[in-house]
Amino acid sequence: MLYKTRGIVLHSLPYNDKYMIITIYTEEFGRTAYLVASARGKKTNVSRLVLQPLAVLDLEVEHQNSRDIQRIKEAKPCQLLTQLRYHPVKNAITLFLSEVLFRIIQEREANRPLFDFLFRSISWLEIADAGVANFHLTFLLQLATYLGIRPSNKSFLENSYFDLQNGVFTKTVPTHTNFLSKHDSIVFERLMRMSYENMSLYAFTRQERTNIIRHILDYYRLHLPDFPEIKSLPIMQSLFD
Repeated sequence: MLYKTRGIVLHSLPYNDKYMIITIYTEEFGRTAYLVASARGKKTNVSRLVLQPLAVLDLEVEHQNSRDIQRIKEAKPCQLLTQLRYHPVKNAITLFLSEVLFRIIQEREANRPLFDFLFRSISWLEIADAGVANFHLTFLLQLATYLGIRPSNKSFLENSYFDLQNGVFTKTVPTHTNFLSKHDSIVFERLMRMSYENMSLYAFTRQERTNIIRHILDYYRLHLPDFPEIKSLPIMQSLFD
């Protein structure tokens, strides 16, 4: 049976000389793997150009719950994302975020609030002309809300410590090692006040930016099972040095 849905491309993997497996986060079915003919194999009506990381697609697909890998009948861009493909910084952010999402999102069921957040975020990155270096930081903190692990800044005070393990600020040094220094805690609290609308107003030093993203990923690693090292992180960071 054929269904229509929007989808966001997360990952592609060669299957053999003729096919690729494309992982797409769909509006109707959640995370889904699709078998797509590669350019070297059979003729396909699914262009490789629309299967770039974080491409947003209008899809017509086969879907059977009994199958682990589905098929795409037709795929076309839902919106043109030229900046994400050709702007060097935005492209690096796109590769980084698609890898993060591929590792995090495992549910094979619809989650409309999460899909809408991702759709809105991708659209914002495409048109953003200021504060782009802060986009991935803002994205990851906002994404945490939809994953149910959003940290709290309600208890923030000067000279407090951010407890990564419990997701709160504390006046005293935690009894474990998963916490931030006083300076990094201040920087982290600033990050928690950022949004896409105001991210261009915040400035961080190179060291602060390096520490911040490491701390965010450490936080994810503490709260999400089996969250691995992100291989594309060094590539993205090199563009901000």
